[in-house]
Amino acid sequence: MENREPLKPYLLAYPGPLRDQLVAAVLSGQKVSTTGLLAEYEAEKEELPPVGERSALIDSDGREVAVIELTEVRVLRLGEVDLRHALDEGEGYASVAEWRAGHEAFWHGDEMREALGDPGFEVDDETLVVAERFRVTERF
Repeated sequence: MENREPLKPYLLAYPGPLRDQLVAAVLSGQKVSTTGLLAEYEAEKEELPPVGERSALIDSDGREVAVIELTEVRVLRLGEVDLRHALDEGEGYASVAEWRAGHEAFWHGDEMREALGDPGFEVDDETLVVAERFRVTERF
């Protein structure tokens, strides 16, 4: 960690048990993909990250625990997410339907709706998502 340029933080979920679970899955190699809402990027006025971007994976305590490098970034309709992507999220989903139910629960939660500024936010098959694939390049 010494003498390196600061990296943009890579945040999975919100601090707490879910983030801890996701970070552990990344560190174990089970999680090599993630999905976010394009609306999140728009609400935060952020550009999509480019392939090759390196970021610091952050745990619930705000510590950098690893460096990840993006290997793929795709924007697609929620209805187009396939089984490979769902399995590669490393959260134990056995089907796209299970994956989607878990993600809809998160995206329809109070924290996400507040972040988007839309208390009634809901997703459907046409909702645009950002599917990212990554690899761990360094652990701290």
